[in-house]
Amino acid sequence: MKNKKFVYGVMIPTLLHMTVFIIAPIFIGLFISFWNYNPLSSDNSFIGLENFIKLLSDADFWKATKNTFFFVFVTVFLNIGLSLMIAQLISYFKSNKVRSFFRMIFFLPCIAPMVASAVVFNRSIFPTTTGLLNMFIKALGLSPINWLGDQKVIMFSLIAYTIWVDIGYNIILFSAGIDGIPNHIYEAADLDNTSEWRKFTKMTLPLLSRTMQFVVVQTLISHFQMFAQFSVMITKDGPNNSGLVLSRYIYKQAFEYKNMGYASAVSFVLFIIIMIFSLIEHRLNKSDWEY
Repeated sequence: MKNKKFVYGVMIPTLLHMTVFIIAPIFIGLFISFWNYNPLSSDNSFIGLENFIKLLSDADFWKATKNTFFFVFVTVFLNIGLSLMIAQLISYFKSNKVRSFFRMIFFLPCIAPMVASAVVFNRSIFPTTTGLLNMFIKALGLSPINWLGDQKVIMFSLIAYTIWVDIGYNIILFSAGIDGIPNHIYEAADLDNTSEWRKFTKMTLPLLSRTMQFVVVQTLISHFQMFAQFSVMITKDGPNNSGLVLSRYIYKQAFEYKNMGYASAVSFVLFIIIMIFSLIEHRLNKSDWEY
């Protein structure tokens, strides 16, 4: 009986939190999407599926969707690849203090608020005339690049910043997964003179499948919802909306145009996209093994 009370005491607050802050907002947002809802207007009529039908002919929505997919897939691929490589390199150090030092160094950008670090990059790294990147480029005798004003490079600039600010979290997760693999597995491979590359591809990667599944899903969800850098670092979503993504488009519709109903429809579409990719990744990376 005491054990049940403890379980209920732990689970009930969690369920209440999920209901109030996750489940309820999803259904409220879906409900609002069927209305022409403007908080500043007294005429909020029921319009059914009109907001969703409007999406089909909305050029800005499709531009934001295209930019979102490009940003997410490139960033997630680079983030996971680099973080796994760095975590593997860190694992080669025998000293726990040295491994902890490098993990701390890579994790430091994750501590700073993203808005603050975005402002720093916007005013000191990426500016065309005074930015550190262009000062280095001019020192090489090359022409400066408008990192946040050229539609051909703006998304790559945002991707580079996002990887820098977010990669440390996945390095910690992969490092924990690698450290959790029993040493006797590698010792047996060493007896057969197995190369480091073969140990990594045939042993480390398969045994990291559960960690990989968690990292991929969490990174996908996080990057689909990235917002701060797109609002802070670029002006008016870049030339020809080259920096417009779905999270920013939702914000514009809801808080700039006060079109809450349409913003809720876009939000629900983004929710469906995230859910579909999460389910696909879950099915593709099922793992059932024990050490």
